[in-house]
Amino acid sequence: MGSFSIWHWLIVLLIVVMIFGTKKLKNIGQDLGGAVKGFKEGMRDGTTPDENPAAPSQVANAASEKNTIDVEARHKS
Repeated sequence: MGSFSIWHWLIVLLIVVMIFGTKKLKNIGQDLGGAVKGFKEGMRDGTTPDENPAAPSQVANAASEKNTIDVEARHKS
C-alpha cells in the first residue's frame, strides 16, 4: 500500500497527458530544461573570480548611506 506499482504511474501519466495534452507538456519540459541550463550556467559563472570583488559592495554601501537615518540624532536634540 505504501509503494506505487508501475501500473499506478502509467495511469497517472495517462491522466496528465489527457488533461494537459502533449504540446503543452512539451513546452513545459522545454521551459524547465532551459531554466535548469540557465541555473547551471549562472552557478558556473558565479565561481569565477572577479577582477575587483570589493567594488560592488562598496557601491551598494555608498548608495544605502544616502537613504539612512540616524535614529539617535533625533533623540539627542
